[in-house]
Amino acid sequence: MATVHEIEQRLFSWAPRESAMDWDNVGHLVGDPEQEVERILVALDITERVVQEAIDCGAQLIVSHHPVMNVRWHEREMQTLRPDTRLGGVLTTLVKNDISAICMHTNLDAADGGVNDCLAKKLGLNDVFLLNDEKIGRIGTLSCEKGLEEFLRDVIELLGCSGLRYRRGSGRVHRVAVGGGACSEYIPQAIAQGCDTFVTSDLRYNDFLDTRGLNLIDAGHFPTENVVCPAVKTYLEEHFPEVKTVISTSHRDVIQYYL
Repeated sequence: MATVHEIEQRLFSWAPRESAMDWDNVGHLVGDPEQEVERILVALDITERVVQEAIDCGAQLIVSHHPVMNVRWHEREMQTLRPDTRLGGVLTTLVKNDISAICMHTNLDAADGGVNDCLAKKLGLNDVFLLNDEKIGRIGTLSCEKGLEEFLRDVIELLGCSGLRYRRGSGRVHRVAVGGGACSEYIPQAIAQGCDTFVTSDLRYNDFLDTRGLNLIDAGHFPTENVVCPAVKTYLEEHFPEVKTVISTSHRDVIQYYL
């Protein structure tokens, strides 16, 4: 039976640790590296509901995209380990139930076949190539040019968005950049590479205010990254066929829209 350490190393052969941003927290973050694994639960985030789902389905390991201890999101909470805080409750429940956690974050963003390739494929882009040297983001083309409203409808349907935010640029969509998650810093690179549209998330007011000549689409953090979970499941099944791997059914986008 495969161990947590063996699974971590196999995931690193797909998404090397060295390709993660230097601030990031990736790899095996919780649990015993020698623990044998019979069942894996795949999720975008490790939340209270995901941990309970792992307990209920008998998983010994959760493989997620976002680190359970995210140094950018949880800097203050990571100073303590208390069950009465959200993060502390998640970590103590994992430990008490002998459930390990492996997290592949910006290294999976950059990986071939990772988050951004999955996003580009989901949106129907062809001839896909790297947006930048960090390998965070991709550029591709649609098989035929579309109007912006038609493409917005496609994005909502294909990514399962509850809604989205956008700013009209040219109003036509053909050469598209994608950046799963928060990639606003790459707007200038998308423009410089001749893109007419950029699909990403977590855009700020000034991103919409200052951007010119580019259809700018904020499709949400969860929808633009959750596309990688089926790829993670497939990868694990190919390399560890003896381990049962399932995608979380309890984890979903926490952002809702009131219209």
